[in-house]
Amino acid sequence: MAEQDPAHRFRHSYADEGYKRLLIGGEQVDALTGRRFESRNPANGRLLATVAEGAAEDIDLAVTAARAAFLGPWSRFKPYDRQRVLLKLADHVEEHFEELATLDTLDMGAPLGRTLGGRRRVLGLLRYYAGQATNLHGETIQSSTPGEYFTCTMKEPVGVVGAIIPWNAPLSASVWKLGPVLATGCTLVLKPAEQAPLTALRLGELAMEAGAPPGVINVVPGYGRTAGAALAAHPNVDKIAFTGSHSTGQEIVRASAANLKRVSLELGGKSPNIVFADADLDQAVPGAAMAVFANSGQVCSAGSRLYVERSIYEEFVQRVASYGDALRVGDGLDPATQIGPLISEHQMNRVASYFDAGREEGARIVSGGRRLDEGALGEGYFLAPTVFADVDDEMQVAREEIFGPVISAIPFDGLEGLVERANASPFGLGSGVWTRDVTKAHRLAQGIRAGTVWVNCYQTMDPAVPFGGYKMSGYGRESGAQHVDEYLNVKSVWIAS
Repeated sequence: MAEQDPAHRFRHSYADEGYKRLLIGGEQVDALTGRRFESRNPANGRLLATVAEGAAEDIDLAVTAARAAFLGPWSRFKPYDRQRVLLKLADHVEEHFEELATLDTLDMGAPLGRTLGGRRRVLGLLRYYAGQATNLHGETIQSSTPGEYFTCTMKEPVGVVGAIIPWNAPLSASVWKLGPVLATGCTLVLKPAEQAPLTALRLGELAMEAGAPPGVINVVPGYGRTAGAALAAHPNVDKIAFTGSHSTGQEIVRASAANLKRVSLELGGKSPNIVFADADLDQAVPGAAMAVFANSGQVCSAGSRLYVERSIYEEFVQRVASYGDALRVGDGLDPATQIGPLISEHQMNRVASYFDAGREEGARIVSGGRRLDEGALGEGYFLAPTVFADVDDEMQVAREEIFGPVISAIPFDGLEGLVERANASPFGLGSGVWTRDVTKAHRLAQGIRAGTVWVNCYQTMDPAVPFGGYKMSGYGRESGAQHVDEYLNVKSVWIAS
């Protein structure tokens, strides 16, 4: 029970507050329409809070506040000052980490073991961006133009950034947008997903406490069709950073055309995860299982197309299925829980629809394939970890992003044609290779068209290593020096002697 105490304490203090307002210009304000929406715990359907529902009018106020801060006091912060804000924010996040992790668990269902386990990643990101704040520099260039010139480049903040994040990892997704904004001197209007807005709002408060001037960080929860669309199209937003579905990403690109704002997109995936017969199977079985089952499969880079060499196919698929069957599914506040609920009834039903689709196309369910509704689980949105076998590349379960705990296992015979099959998807976000053969590893790492290739591991991440997609999985990178460059303009300066 000791592990539950932080969550238990925070849940009750938060419930007493009951209503969360928008954060605009350093003030907590109601939506101009007065509308509110409910945030509920997907593990049991219980009301967590009511939240002000931002719309186009509120987005406009937030953008105005962000522009004023960008041109005003924030523009006078030196790199050292911005670094100090980020370091103070990291300290505040560390101090309140149990609270923030519990908010994620309550709002979107991920087990506490997962959300609390993100401490190193979240703090590492904030402190990495703090380091980058004092590492922004241009270069001097020897030009070949006739005459005497001093030529150099300068890097300057893009300006007002609109960020739209999904519900599957609210804290890390918020930090991934907020960190480079503070490092570069931009300002931010953050639109969290309506399904899980609470962590982003709390993080905005902590950023203010860390010394970010009013208007630098604004948080406007609301629906995508209203608040999100208004932010994407706003003429005074200089850049949109979006994480979510590829279809919404396409809409954002179209909306950005009015003022040709900068756009970076981290979108969906249908990532191949390839297991050779020579792999360390004791390592590959849990690796392949948790490449999909972690976070109930609600991960854009999940390795949901599991390619297994035919000679070990039946054994390996059965071992992955048994691994999934042994996972403890339940309320994320229970420290024994390994797999939590899906985010909503709608998402649960959408994922469950693939159970029938797979069967109808001839795939065989080895494990799972059902809703879990026994006892207390019936109050939430739980699905059993599911493994399909006898899948071919053309089946719906092999082509479409399911975004749930569903593995589609596909046999293959040797290297010939394997790269082409792995690449035969409109997506290209993540990929995995399990082998002891370094030649195979290099060949596939070079041949797979995806932003990340994990070899003998999966979902490993670091603040210094860029992450992003190819093809319909988007463009732009998060983490690493490339991420910070996404928030900077390059200016060339010519000085004639």
